[in-house]
Amino acid sequence: MRTDAIARTKPFVFLACLAPFLWLAWDVWQQTLGTDPVAQLEHRSGDWALRFLLVTLAVTPLRRLTGVNALVRYRRMLGLFAFFYATLHLTIYLVVDLGGFWSELFVEIVKRPYITVGFTAWLLLVPLALTSTKGMIRRLGRRWQLLHRLVYVCALLGVLHFLWLVKSGEKIAVREPLVYLAIFVVLMLARLPWARWTAALRKA
Repeated sequence: MRTDAIARTKPFVFLACLAPFLWLAWDVWQQTLGTDPVAQLEHRSGDWALRFLLVTLAVTPLRRLTGVNALVRYRRMLGLFAFFYATLHLTIYLVVDLGGFWSELFVEIVKRPYITVGFTAWLLLVPLALTSTKGMIRRLGRRWQLLHRLVYVCALLGVLHFLWLVKSGEKIAVREPLVYLAIFVVLMLARLPWARWTAALRKA
């Protein structure tokens, strides 16, 4: 895929990434979030944060499998959207659910393990978002790659946040976070050396 083709498709990818937020905003405007709108807001924003994290992790395995190196050009956008939806998820929880009481947030972090890991995942995403510019990549050099490996930890914590949330009694089917866990495991296995050798043999 040529550079000019990527430039043409990026606006469409951006709009596709923004679509879940617009859909959520529309449902808020139309008041079609059901009997528990706050839970719907939290669940859907958190869902999309985790989905974008996993899609971001999928870029490298897909690039190796398909040989389309241009896929990496979309990774930064996908990662920033993961941070956007994670921040939206946290903001809804803080402002709508807790009524803006920061002190209550810290109580919940200490008291509820699923909130502890979820908040930790968001904190780890902050430096990744702040260092996603080309200028920061140049300044940090090899340290940039080491820092951005935290995305693996963020994704794992995001999956645990969802899984422990379900176990805490939330009315969400347990199979949903298990699907995300399975996807995460597959994406991690795809990064092992044997997975690269298998992809190389298929191309041979």
